[in-house]
Amino acid sequence: MKHRLTRNQVAWRIAQDIPDGAVVNLGIGQPVLVANFVPAEREIVFHSENGILGMGPEPPEDGQDEELINAGKQPVTLVPGAALFHHADSFAMVRGGHLDLCVLGAFQVAANGDLANWSTGAAGAVPGVGGAMDLAIGAKAVYAMTDHVTRRGEPKIVERATYPLTGRAAVDRIYTDLAVIEVTAQGLAVREIVPGLDLAGLQALTGAPLAAASGLRPLEAPAL
Repeated sequence: MKHRLTRNQVAWRIAQDIPDGAVVNLGIGQPVLVANFVPAEREIVFHSENGILGMGPEPPEDGQDEELINAGKQPVTLVPGAALFHHADSFAMVRGGHLDLCVLGAFQVAANGDLANWSTGAAGAVPGVGGAMDLAIGAKAVYAMTDHVTRRGEPKIVERATYPLTGRAAVDRIYTDLAVIEVTAQGLAVREIVPGLDLAGLQALTGAPLAAASGLRPLEAPAL
């Protein structure tokens, strides 16, 4: 689709919605890109469940430290004042409700906010949920970052999840390459949609009913 956002553009869009002073965990995969696009005037503290508070953006290739990685084993940087600590202390932060926000990838998001992001249930799939279950329930708010459809064109936003769940009613907002969608008690409300695609076109690519949110506007991002 001509106006589909890149993953960097989706990450940029999410970064614009993170409030100043928030403590945020970025899940493995696409979500780690969000740290690269934080507005310069905001102080956002990034947490990684392997024991980092104050994680910075990814380093250049010639500035990587193989002993400084995030939970996905990707090289990261530290901001001034960062802290390193035991894995157990990190999960105490998660389970104690000390994270303002978590950005997680998704295989499926259901209309009620159920999240499936660790397994498709297929033979040979990853055997454990890891820290995603704790993050989905422990964070005060959860944003899902995902492509709107699979490589086969199947909806990833569905009426009811068919994959093993990570958390029930966990997701507050969904950011895709086509739209920003709020999960509400009344159903899924589209807040933003890419230019060139209308609500009917988006609905055709979605496996759950959509409604236009008040103030529906174009989803735009800089070239990234």
